[in-house]
Amino acid sequence: MSELQAGAQIPELRVTPDKFLTVRYAGASGDFNPIHIDEEFAKAVGLPGRILHGLWTMAQVARAQTDAAGGPQHLKRLSVQFRGMGMPEQEVLVTGTVREVDGSKAIVDTVAEQGGSQIIRNAEAELSI
Repeated sequence: MSELQAGAQIPELRVTPDKFLTVRYAGASGDFNPIHIDEEFAKAVGLPGRILHGLWTMAQVARAQTDAAGGPQHLKRLSVQFRGMGMPEQEVLVTGTVREVDGSKAIVDTVAEQGGSQIIRNAEAELSI
C-alpha cells in the first residue's frame, strides 16, 4: 500500500476485551490454564485476577498490521516480545510506526499497551506493499 511510508504511523487499534473473552479464547485455543479462566486461582497465585492470553494480545498486534496494509495477505512476518500482563475489561491500545520501506516491503515497529504499560513491545512486522 502506498500509504505506508517510512516514519508514518499506522492507524491505532483500540479494543476492550469483555470479561468473558478469556473463557471463549481458552475454548478456541485449547489453553485452559486456570490463570486465564479462574479468578480465584489467579489471585491465589499472586496475580491481580484473570489475565489475557498472550497470543490473543499478539493477534491484536497482527490485526493492526493487516488493517494498515489492506488485508491479512499482506502480513508476511510478525515477531513480538511479551512484556506484561493484560487484563479483561481494560482497553488495549496498539500503535505502530513504519521504520523502513524497501521495494515491496515495509517494516513496522509496534507496541500494545494497557493502562499505560506495554504488554507487548519490540514487535516487528513485515508487510508486503
